[in-house]
Amino acid sequence: MTKTTGSRAYIKTLENEGVTHIFGITGAALIPICDDLLDSKIRYVSGVHEQGSAHMADGYGRVSGKPGVCQVTSGPGATNIVTGVATAQLDSSPLVAFTGQVPMSMVGTDAFQEVDIIGVTASISKWNYQVRDPAKIPWAVKAAMHISNTGRKGAVVIDLPKNITTEEADFDYDVKVELEGYRPVIDPDSRELDTAVKVLISAKRPVILAGGGVIAAGAGKELTELAEMLMAPTATSLMGKGAISSNHPLSLGLCGMHGRHEANYMVPDADVLLVVGSRFSDRTTGSLAGFAPNAKIVHIDIDRSEVDKNVDSITRVIGDAGYALRGLIKRIKAQRITTNGWHKQIAELKLDCEPYDYGAGVSSPNIMRAIREALPSDAIVTTDVGQHQMFAALHYDVYEPGTFLTSGGLGTMGWGMPAAIGAKAAKPDKKVLSICGDGGFHMTENNLTVAVDEDFPIVVVLMNNRLLGMVAQWQRLFMNGRLAAVDRDYTVDYTALSKTYGAHAVKTETMPEFRAELRRAVDADYTTVIEVPIDPNENVYPMIPPGMGLKDILTVD
Repeated sequence: MTKTTGSRAYIKTLENEGVTHIFGITGAALIPICDDLLDSKIRYVSGVHEQGSAHMADGYGRVSGKPGVCQVTSGPGATNIVTGVATAQLDSSPLVAFTGQVPMSMVGTDAFQEVDIIGVTASISKWNYQVRDPAKIPWAVKAAMHISNTGRKGAVVIDLPKNITTEEADFDYDVKVELEGYRPVIDPDSRELDTAVKVLISAKRPVILAGGGVIAAGAGKELTELAEMLMAPTATSLMGKGAISSNHPLSLGLCGMHGRHEANYMVPDADVLLVVGSRFSDRTTGSLAGFAPNAKIVHIDIDRSEVDKNVDSITRVIGDAGYALRGLIKRIKAQRITTNGWHKQIAELKLDCEPYDYGAGVSSPNIMRAIREALPSDAIVTTDVGQHQMFAALHYDVYEPGTFLTSGGLGTMGWGMPAAIGAKAAKPDKKVLSICGDGGFHMTENNLTVAVDEDFPIVVVLMNNRLLGMVAQWQRLFMNGRLAAVDRDYTVDYTALSKTYGAHAVKTETMPEFRAELRRAVDADYTTVIEVPIDPNENVYPMIPPGMGLKDILTVD
């Protein structure tokens, strides 16, 4: 037992847990903690808005494989991270948010900057907890890190009243974290694996659908091995993009509302569909009536509550995707697998369904392909939310799992650029690029100053169509072309604005100009913003109209 203040115990426990970065903004409730951080090796990354700091911690967590940590003050500091917490939770990203709070003697009095952040975040976090005894700080910090990064990963919020950080107590840093009822299943039941294998080896038209659970488990290699054993065409959800390399012969690409033709045609025709770490989002399935209607579905997921929630399965495997896939591979190796050439349809569909000629001019598909050509295979790319996100999902090839990051569940505009900063903090030796639209960029562009001042050099490709493009596309297609509340043709000059934050910034008008600036930016050791004006009338296709099935694909206006 060691006697010290709660603040020092908090920092000591974070250090013991391997935390190297904290993203956040200070305030009155955090003064003792920030003072003690001066004596710690933990790097404090001072932000400009708490939402951006939460997104940085989210990006850090997705890339590093350990929880990203953000720390904000009470009241508005805490409420400003709500969107960031919800974003991480819906995408199963490991995030731990520590919030300052008024002293316990003032809780419940509507004191200055008092907010019940435990009540606010109850429905958008995996777990939250208010520390009311200083001696509980090591347990609370260790529990937060453990819960966030085990089982189905997610967001945790820990509330720290100010008196808890200033009072002295005896602290046990070796305290065990035991949580009644929290027993994530990692290693699947062998009987579930045996049943799944029987279904899989009987398939004539097997298809695999890989989700974010494969990425979270680091199981891309195992997924690819199983696909090759079964000769199973493999599609991905948006969060699963990169689980199998885009250039693998069995890769179908994205499945769903803006899915690729080959994925959206082959998934419904499967007789056995193996779903790994995906929750059957409506954006992945389309109308359930048209989603693999005749398939026997085998669902692997670490979260039992996701199985049979949206789509019924014939059998399940509960556990970590890596453990589950290795268990299937071991069993299937002992079986004789007969393939019938079903997988050959992939190449045929790719030939039949690539009629597009994007020409040599500036277009979103050409931009995505130029980005891919300019980056090394292990570069990390984040996207914001909107049309550019779907263009990236369709046309930016991913070769290594965990190198394509996006906000899938909540669809948070403004997420991409601060998440790229967090990713760069986690992997300073990797090239990091963020693809943004003007709408999302405008929401969090002030975080550029963090990239510059904290020396996290990233590249931002700003695709500017001067409107909220995805909403405008829906209005063009489904509202008789009447555009409402989407015009973003503001007077702001994003290139000039970016320069005020200290970034190198340039506007390109042609693809040769863009490629040249992109090559320079990727090789540079400073933050660069490349603004690319694009056609405001450009639509992203393929697209499934709302309420329709996977094969009901729109390809033209």
